[in-house]
Amino acid sequence: MTPFTPLLVATIGAPLVGFLAWRGRALTLSGAIAAACVGFCHLAFGGWLAAGALLAFFGTSTALSKLGKRKKATLGFEKSGQRDAWQVLANGGIAALCAVLGYPEAMLGALAAANADTWATELGSLFGGKPRRVTNFAPAEPGESGAISLLGTLAALAGAALLGWLPQYWGRGGLFLGVTLAGFVGALADSLFGATLQAQWRDEKTGRWSEIPLGKPTRGLNWLRNDAVNILATVTGAVTAAWLGDVLVH
Repeated sequence: MTPFTPLLVATIGAPLVGFLAWRGRALTLSGAIAAACVGFCHLAFGGWLAAGALLAFFGTSTALSKLGKRKKATLGFEKSGQRDAWQVLANGGIAALCAVLGYPEAMLGALAAANADTWATELGSLFGGKPRRVTNFAPAEPGESGAISLLGTLAALAGAALLGWLPQYWGRGGLFLGVTLAGFVGALADSLFGATLQAQWRDEKTGRWSEIPLGKPTRGLNWLRNDAVNILATVTGAVTAAWLGDVLVH
């Protein structure tokens, strides 16, 4: 009997999960293909720990994205609803690369950053109350990138902690603190990049900030959109986790 090795399960399971996510309208077709590739890399090269971490991120972020769709639509997010290939790669691509290269701590840090940012955005935008700019803590406007709230910050910490907690089931309990801190730092970096460099536009009809391209951006760099900021955040999480792993564990 053929054992169910990570490589075998990755070959069969990753495309299947991508297909089911597409049929369930969680991903576009391009997003499903990208998710299958990302999932294969995690499981085939990173083993069960990497696969479990990826599923925890994807499962919770998909569930949270379904909350308050109507309210979120008024906040001017660049993308909402089904995730496309760029979103999948922006959130999971760096972690997949770390899994392929054999850096489990960096892989977990990248996913923790993505999870922390997603939890902060999804929960903070709905229940966080009046947001404030991360740069000077002045009141922020609805839909403004780089805005934070107390509840969103706590959600980011909880989202990072979930990825830090998972490794204990694979005999890597010593990673909790490093991965959690790395994820939180990555989410903070996302807010800082969003407040200073990310392209944003003023909606002429509502007067609100928006991430949806409307000609020349009102502020930020035209080429630095939300997906690029997510990549920078996950890189920050990966590098921080690798460094903290070396300091705290080794």
